[in-house]
Amino acid sequence: MRNDRIRKINTGFLCLFLCALMTLMSGCGMDLSGTKVVLTTGLNKDEVFRIESISCSRPEMMVYLTNIQNQYENVYGTEIWATEDSGTTLEERVKDNALAKMAQVKTMNLMAGSLGIELTSEETKSVEKAADIYYDSLTRAEIDGMGIDRDTIASLYREYLIARKVYEHIIADVNPEISDDEARNITVEYILIKTYTIDATGKRVEMTPDESRELFVRAEEAHDRAVAGESFDSLVAEYSDSDEMIRSVGKEDIENNYIRTALFDLANGEISEVLTTEDGYLVALCLSTYNLEETDLNKIEIVERERETIFGEQYDAYVQNLTRKLNDQLWSEIEFLHGDDITTSDFFTVADDNLVLSEK
Repeated sequence: MRNDRIRKINTGFLCLFLCALMTLMSGCGMDLSGTKVVLTTGLNKDEVFRIESISCSRPEMMVYLTNIQNQYENVYGTEIWATEDSGTTLEERVKDNALAKMAQVKTMNLMAGSLGIELTSEETKSVEKAADIYYDSLTRAEIDGMGIDRDTIASLYREYLIARKVYEHIIADVNPEISDDEARNITVEYILIKTYTIDATGKRVEMTPDESRELFVRAEEAHDRAVAGESFDSLVAEYSDSDEMIRSVGKEDIENNYIRTALFDLANGEISEVLTTEDGYLVALCLSTYNLEETDLNKIEIVERERETIFGEQYDAYVQNLTRKLNDQLWSEIEFLHGDDITTSDFFTVADDNLVLSEK
């Protein structure tokens, strides 16, 4: 059973499709896997990168970068940029994130050409509306700092909506019908006796075989007392090493087939045998064999995973032989914008709220 299950249903298109894509440009620089890469050669001084016939200008990149930067600052404050991980600053990571997002959108616009996908007049009107809303919200300092005009914003929104249209086209045939059994979530209360410790450096240290045998005996004791009718809550408090006592889990949350079967075969009120997991010995009490709310949410997640798989396969095949050029010098010179009048952070929100796909 996984230690932590974080459920997040993303409603915005940015999260919906970008999370599903392979990263065209990851870490520091460009992903070299299966692609032809040329650095800097043949790029204009204001051109950040080019993928085949489509390119990204500095002003376009500054829109993505500035909005992502301010989204971070709105949540964590400006001091967040002092954070480092393995010698890489958060600022560098955010720059790479903006670069990847822009590259993905540009690539999907190339795909649109090969698929014959264009915007309808209704969709174009929504692009113009979104561009007006966002551009009118900007301060003069933001416009000058990013080096943009309204046409830049309209172009970005046009490419953004085309990318969305490509995604919807590719995943159109994914079957959204998921059975209750496939998505079923159960709720269990459990005792976990860990077979590892954490040392002073934060490293996981496994118990010795003799120590593990002693803990197994302890787990069997807890199991026998539970089966004999003692309060499971009291036994959790006495025996469990976990910070939580109740979990709602789906089949996809449990990688071990034996443990998955053992838990999902339990009836309401039934207690499992002592199960050996990667973290220790587990004794579970089934509180509910069917959690309706969690099951319904899980259906949504399963459909999204299937869509991501279908899209990823077609996308990965398309990008394999693309030539990409990155203007290393320009990219290294691009920095965050700072100032009391530079707070724009809703470029993507305006897109999600106003860009409209025509009904088929």
